[in-house]
This record gives sequence, C-alpha cells and structure tokens, in this order.
Amino acid sequence: MEMFGLSDEEWTAILLSLRISSVATVASLPLGILVALLLARGRFWGKSVVNGIVHLPLILPPVVTGFILLVLFGRRGPIGSLLDQYLGIVLAFRWTGAALACGVMGFPLMVRSIRLSIEAVDRKLEEAAGTLGASPVWVFLTITLPLIIPGVIVGMILCFAKAMGEFGATITFVSNIPGETQTLSTAIYTFTQVPGGDAVAMRLTLISIAISMLALLASEFLAYLAGRRIDPE
Repeated sequence: MEMFGLSDEEWTAILLSLRISSVATVASLPLGILVALLLARGRFWGKSVVNGIVHLPLILPPVVTGFILLVLFGRRGPIGSLLDQYLGIVLAFRWTGAALACGVMGFPLMVRSIRLSIEAVDRKLEEAAGTLGASPVWVFLTITLPLIIPGVIVGMILCFAKAMGEFGATITFVSNIPGETQTLSTAIYTFTQVPGGDAVAMRLTLISIAISMLALLASEFLAYLAGRRIDPE
C-alpha cells in the first residue's frame, strides 16, 4: 500500500534508516560520555593516540572502516566469532551490524560535542560540591551532567544525522539487503542503477535532505541554547 506517493519498499528503507540511526545513537551514548570525559579531564600517557583513534573514522575512507568492521565482527572475525559462538549474535549482513557501522561513523561527532561541553563547565562548581563531601561520581551526576545536557543532546543529533547519511561503511559491512540492511543511502544508490529509478532516487534524496537538515538545525539551535546557558551575558 502506497502512502504519500511512496512505495512499500521506499517506506521500508526510510523506517529502517530511522531505526538503525536511533539504535546507533542511543547505544553509542554511554560510551560517548565516558570517552568524552576521559579526553576532557583525563591525564595519561597516550591520550593523543586515544583521541586519534576516536576521530579516525572521520579521516579514513568509510569503505576502509566498513572493511575493518567486517574483519573484526564478521562470523570468522576475532570478535564476531565469539559473539556468534557464545551469545548467538551475528552482526555481519544484519541490521544490527548496520547500526554498529553507523554508530562508529557518528561516534567522533558525539564525543567532540560532549567533550567541548565538559571543558566549558566551571570546575569551581564541582570542587565546591567535592568539599561538601560529595563523591566524584555524585558530583558528575548532580553537577556536571545537568550542565552538559545541551551538549549531549547536540552530540546525539549530530551522531543521528551522520548515521542517516552513512553509506560506505554500511554497504561494505552489511551489504545492501532490502528489508534488512537497505537504508536510505543504499536505496538511493540502488535506484540510480536501475532503468526508470531516477524519480524514486530523487524522492528519497529529498527526504534524506529534509531529515538531515532538521537534525542540523536542531543541533545549531541547541548549541545556541547551550552557549547562552554557560554564558548568560
């Protein structure tokens, strides 16, 4: 059944993209906050190396990132074989693998946004709470985290937008299987390869642009609110 001029195949690709991007964003959030806190406040040897590894997906060709994921998380990979054998989890050529690929590609943007928010927090507020007997974990939960919430939201939106537009790493790791791993980007690519598919590809392109622009506008608006909250003047 068609709705708004879109076929079932198009709707499937749109809904699957939203599902994959949402799972990738939510699943990345706890680790993203932890890594951002480590890079913002940690002092340890090799910090630059860790920072480089976190941001590597932004520099590497997406196909290379997808191939690395396939080597590591494929059924015969060192991690993928363990997940399959002991937990029955298979990521390669599954929508969950697409979520992993999208999460990896969007992770650097999330970490950077959260890290900048953490670095902008007034350390005197945290120190004051510490002098009153609050533990470091409690200080983070009650002082730091509320102050960085706008940055966390911005990071999540940027990660989501990046996941929505991901193509290279996804198609390399999980292929382009309709109904399983075919996202908006891979669906657009598919329709450009078949006769008469240009109109469908254009519709999906416009939808992708609209979703991405909404996410970016929301990010800019929340970044503005975050700046006003930190510096009311």
